[in-house]
Amino acid sequence: MSLLAIIGGCGVYSFTGVAITAETISIQNFYNEAEGGPPDLAQTFTNKIRDYYQQNTNLALVRDDGELQIEGSVVGYRISPVAATSSGNNQLADLSALTRLTITINVTYINTQDDAFNFENKKYSWYEDYDSNQSLTAVEGDLIDQIYDKIILDIFNASVANW
Repeated sequence: MSLLAIIGGCGVYSFTGVAITAETISIQNFYNEAEGGPPDLAQTFTNKIRDYYQQNTNLALVRDDGELQIEGSVVGYRISPVAATSSGNNQLADLSALTRLTITINVTYINTQDDAFNFENKKYSWYEDYDSNQSLTAVEGDLIDQIYDKIILDIFNASVANW
């Protein structure tokens, strides 16, 4: 048997850099506590984070009481102007060239094997900018996916990757 097969089969090391000995994870449904945004904002996040952990670890997803536990809520959904541009015709009002969508997620992580890795009510926030000439409804789904991907990577690194 090769060394590679031994290392890969022991369940302690993964080639994603994740070193965990737990076998199960429970990720509760996230709640939407943010004002604004689409009605499925929290459910979309829940599905994406579950998929990410299943694709990037050997952890079995269980309904409750996993050795690793994640729960939280979407607490912020904000749209704000970013960059102003002059209209060029000496008008007093300038227009915003870019608009920013910012999403904030509040997360609690429990590692039942080693509470040194636990964190409670930790906020993760990312944003994406889009051209103000575009309607939010036209780009919202893509922006949310991009923001969620960044937030999930941060949560993953803080929990199982120990970064």
